[in-house]
Amino acid sequence: MSKIRIAVSGTYSTGKTTTSYALSYLTGIPRTHAQTMREILPVINPGKRLEDCTPPELYELGIRRLTERTRCEALLDGNFISDGSALHEWVYGKARLKVGLNPNEKGLKKIHSRIRLLPYTIPMSIFINDYEKLVKLHTKRSYDLFIHLPIEFPIAQDGHRPVNENFRRYSNDYLINTLHELGIPYIIAGGSIEDRLLTVIKYLGITPRMPVKEAVALAMYETSKRNSVEIEYNKSLK
Repeated sequence: MSKIRIAVSGTYSTGKTTTSYALSYLTGIPRTHAQTMREILPVINPGKRLEDCTPPELYELGIRRLTERTRCEALLDGNFISDGSALHEWVYGKARLKVGLNPNEKGLKKIHSRIRLLPYTIPMSIFINDYEKLVKLHTKRSYDLFIHLPIEFPIAQDGHRPVNENFRRYSNDYLINTLHELGIPYIIAGGSIEDRLLTVIKYLGITPRMPVKEAVALAMYETSKRNSVEIEYNKSLK
């Protein structure tokens, strides 16, 4: 098939990483990704947790991630499957400002978290508007198709994701609404990973390079390796 730039979309714990690995194995289209914020954070703010970051620090992480994502995508000459997209960094920051720096906090801690946001409200709103224009322009120019994964699985209880179901619903809706706004084609691929893969290859009209179960097994192995690194870092903060 001709070259195509695909973004695997979805909010936290929807299986983007595993699905993107499996789809790459199945189709032979190169996979690309940006380092996660949890991978970037130890470099620029050693010993700090995501939930302790200020809004400017969160957006610094997002911009660094966007820069790396753009560089990695450009190296693949217009043919790739991206784990996430340029939209995801922007939506993540916007959702954190909407639902709180740490959505899992309750009671007085939640009130304190809201108070922490107040000094940043006006200056960050100005920045976000300009950042939004940049991200949408890049997204419109850089992807031919989004494969959106709906919220079907519970949040991974790994101790290093400062998110909750409200955060996920808000992020999911924002992603879908933005795709409509930009007019970018997308398909929703739900069900098991096998079901998702079958939906995508049918849509693309691609003949698989290997059995679906084999592609999933390889993807699960790759994902487990990445998760183990993040878990070890999270343990080091305790």
